[in-house]
Amino acid sequence: MSKIAIVTDSTAFFTPEEKSHYQIELVPINVMFEDKVYRDGLDLTPAQAYQFLEQNPKDWATSAPAVGEFLAAFRKYASEGAEAIICLTLAKSISATWNNARMAKEIAKNELPEEVKIEVIDSGTAATGERLLVKKVGEMIKEGKNFAELIQAIEDLKKRLRMFIILETIRYIYRSGRIPEIASKIGAILPLKPILSLHGGKIHFAGAAIHKEKSKNKILGILKREFNKDLPEVDLMYIDDPEETEDFKKKISLEIPEAKISIGEFSPIVGYATGKETIAIAYFGKQIL
Repeated sequence: MSKIAIVTDSTAFFTPEEKSHYQIELVPINVMFEDKVYRDGLDLTPAQAYQFLEQNPKDWATSAPAVGEFLAAFRKYASEGAEAIICLTLAKSISATWNNARMAKEIAKNELPEEVKIEVIDSGTAATGERLLVKKVGEMIKEGKNFAELIQAIEDLKKRLRMFIILETIRYIYRSGRIPEIASKIGAILPLKPILSLHGGKIHFAGAAIHKEKSKNKILGILKREFNKDLPEVDLMYIDDPEETEDFKKKISLEIPEAKISIGEFSPIVGYATGKETIAIAYFGKQIL
């Protein structure tokens, strides 16, 4: 294995093939449903999770991975010969995941060899934004960048990272309590397809349209203006409608042929807050925010 390993949480939602390719250890977020605990991506598939939600949404709850889950991931990589571990988590403003990973790091410092370096980083984002950042780090590791170079590069990439979420309706994310007041008010009055952005750990209202296709066109216009040819990676995520996302990918490719576009599926942890038929996009912009 590489001398530098990656740990992240399950909201980034990598397939087994991707985990192997990028050498990523996914620490699962927990779902509590009807007095049982399920680990995202291990004990619970997206299809099962959404079935649970339809059955009894009021009995659905989530919790950050335990400190011991992160500690187990750090121990695993250290035992396999990793000299450094980079742990990227979803934004600390929306989850205790970052804090638990930091606590695991402190424990690991006392029991792992001194030469094993661990850096826990708040991605400031989630889902497709976190996924894009993790993949980019994996690519840089393969390119041979050292630990210090990677940490510096991550801080730069975080400032360039853009993430937009196109919702079918505001009503699901409204119940999460994590949206701007203006978005909830507009969404409650008008039947719009809202667009939210997530950057620096904060969710912002980025616009809306009557039809979802117009929301996608708004995002495409922003992407065309901000597209960074030096960082051409674009990541899309969907909930239960891969065909619509494939169509959006084709549309982006026609407008921006240089874009390197990949598609992934939302973790149900995020899907609970956004609702079905959600599409999200992440990319690295030209300007540092």
